[in-house]
Amino acid sequence: MIYNRQLPRNLAFLSLSVILGADLAITEIAPLAVAQTTPIQSSVGKSVTFTCNDSEATIKAKNGPKVTTGSTTIYIGYQQVSSTNKDPRLVRFDNGVKRWCLSNYETTGDDGSGYGLLWDGGSILYGVFSSTGTQTGNNFGRFAIGRWLTSYGSGGGPKVAVIARIDPTNGSVKYATFLTSKRPDNGKTNSLLVTSLLWNGTNLTVRATSWWTPRRTNTSAMNCSGSSPYQYTAVFTSDLKKMNSASAATCS
Repeated sequence: MIYNRQLPRNLAFLSLSVILGADLAITEIAPLAVAQTTPIQSSVGKSVTFTCNDSEATIKAKNGPKVTTGSTTIYIGYQQVSSTNKDPRLVRFDNGVKRWCLSNYETTGDDGSGYGLLWDGGSILYGVFSSTGTQTGNNFGRFAIGRWLTSYGSGGGPKVAVIARIDPTNGSVKYATFLTSKRPDNGKTNSLLVTSLLWNGTNLTVRATSWWTPRRTNTSAMNCSGSSPYQYTAVFTSDLKKMNSASAATCS
């Protein structure tokens, strides 16, 4: 009779031990399942003017495109260097202290500016610049050798895009590609405006507004119906050497 009364107590103790052991195991394993990753920052918008001598507070107040990770912020824009000419600018601040500012991306008569950034918080940084033509000197063509589209193309005046891979440690351009539209009647370059950038860890997706007409992956002009402009999506390899896909509504 005594044995029968003690058995439930032993079983209860055993059950409690199992439960406590399970709780302990969950407590020890749970922290390993929590992973913090740096969110990809993307900002494309109206370009603003600043100089490399401006403070971060001055540049920040312009409300232009920027990307931030931790205490580091990178801003893109332009400086008005003459009454008819703008040159791109890119600057990085760490804890409010300027780490670098570059003003030599394009220093010709091309009326260019910077208006977009994408940053994964590490080594992946892309910038979007505008270009209105190719002129002798330090132009974006020197970064585009061997990439998907190596130059502005024929003509001048229409504003097109330049997508550049940038080293976030010093601001230097590693390589770049032009992204333009093409007139099917005379082959001249036409306008294209980037509206967003997306990064999936392997490929860069560029969404843009393209005036007559967007380009296929082989750089030829698409056949389009309906009125211009067209909402265009292009997917590039990370090195900007190849466009994997291109699409636009009512175009093929």
